[in-house]
Amino acid sequence: MKVLITDKINEAAGKILENTAKVDFLPTMNEDELADIIGNYDALMVRSQTKVTKKILESGKNLKIVGRAGVGVDNIDIEAATQNGIIVVNSPDGNTNAAAEHTLALMLAMSRNVADAVASTREGKWERAKFTGVEVFGKTLGIIGFGKIGQHVAKVALALGMKVIVSDPYTAKEAVEKIGARYVSSLDEFWGQCDYITIHTPKTKETTSLINKNTLNRMKKGVRIINCARGGIIDENALKEALESGQVQAAAIDVFESEPDITASPLYNCKGNIIITPHLGASTTEAQFNVAIDVAEQIKDVLKGGNAKSAINIPALKSSVLEPVKDYMKLAENLGELVRQLSKGNLKNISITVSGKLAELDISPLEVAVQKGVFSTTIEGVNYVNAPVIAKNRGINIVTSKSQKDCTFIGSISVALQTDTDENTVTGALIAENMPRIVRINDYNMSIEAEDHMLMVPHENKPSMVAKVAVAIGNDNININRMQVAQKSNNNDNVSIMIITTDKDVDDETMNEINKIDGIKNAQYIKLNS
Repeated sequence: MKVLITDKINEAAGKILENTAKVDFLPTMNEDELADIIGNYDALMVRSQTKVTKKILESGKNLKIVGRAGVGVDNIDIEAATQNGIIVVNSPDGNTNAAAEHTLALMLAMSRNVADAVASTREGKWERAKFTGVEVFGKTLGIIGFGKIGQHVAKVALALGMKVIVSDPYTAKEAVEKIGARYVSSLDEFWGQCDYITIHTPKTKETTSLINKNTLNRMKKGVRIINCARGGIIDENALKEALESGQVQAAAIDVFESEPDITASPLYNCKGNIIITPHLGASTTEAQFNVAIDVAEQIKDVLKGGNAKSAINIPALKSSVLEPVKDYMKLAENLGELVRQLSKGNLKNISITVSGKLAELDISPLEVAVQKGVFSTTIEGVNYVNAPVIAKNRGINIVTSKSQKDCTFIGSISVALQTDTDENTVTGALIAENMPRIVRINDYNMSIEAEDHMLMVPHENKPSMVAKVAVAIGNDNININRMQVAQKSNNNDNVSIMIITTDKDVDDETMNEINKIDGIKNAQYIKLNS
């Protein structure tokens, strides 16, 4: 066995692997250089510098596993790895403490004006009165996103004597209250209560510019904001304006839209009270050590015939269970993505029902695929290993059943998702060999292939509706790939639904134009990872 480690990974990784395989530490290589030698290795371990491309993976005839010493796997072609039977693993928890501690450090530093005071003192000044700060004790910290980092921040903040409120539609109220924080179900209620706000969510369609001019103006005057999550969640121009006007008293920002070009950020020349750092959330000696150890242990386990605990892709599932249901895996994941995006409110329960030949099989892989689809619409880094853990930690109830009723398809999957405000059900089926289709959305029957960009357009049954929607889409230079009009089983309310697939994203402006059309009933854009 041979393992290649590159990208300046901590040498502790080699010590873990040395009794299992011969380990080579080599400098970062380009695609051709790595492709030339990767065939000699059983495992590859990288950080972010090495791009593990399709060419490299196909050249790795002996490769069994690729490990990313960190969280993000954007530099690895996951699809190519899966097609070549190569497990991809990461270290999703290795930097939890580091990111949480940096958040808290920034919160305290801006409360006590540390950065400005240091600069002033280095100039030989003694300006104690100028840098009078505030205490965090007794203040209310609002946390957006209650994953592991958000939970760690909450526990320390409570120990500091702060009051903590949490907004996260994917976490159960009971899980928040268990640690002594208070759950707030609506951001409308959240904004005005906080003295401090910290963000711990991924950047998604829902969270992009979550903090913007409108939400900043709804916050308590003098609020302090910290972002160690992702650039783009805060509208930087709006934050600059709020800092300079005094609506926001102070901000501490570690992540930016323009990384690594900080000079391109509006916050670079902001005249308000702001601390900026160069994405240091995971940059600790311990975090880099932890991710190296974590991934090395997983590589060792796989090379010895075991399982990886943080596998990103399908080969981590047992082949004997996966093989009979593999044709339904992507469909199940797409149904989870679809039903979550159709639903509003805080997630409560997920119900999965299978029929046809699926009712005779072990469908545990499909349960995981549905959960991955549901959570990946809003949570970064969801995979087939951690999706059930996310559901459990957030108090989401998963119910699976098998229907013995006659099925008109080879096999079908129905996913019902319940929130605190509504319930939606979608069904997919294999209508013929290698032909998965979405066949039902709530009361509407259809047969359409899942695609990356889909529009759901309920509308009154009257002339020219399809044409008017098509014009709105065409005006934005968007091409329609497929279109289908579906009716309800009992169409007494004279409403149908257009299902339209397009060649690219449909932006909010175009969706607003579609929803202005007389007779349109709350059209939605759905993004799938098809």
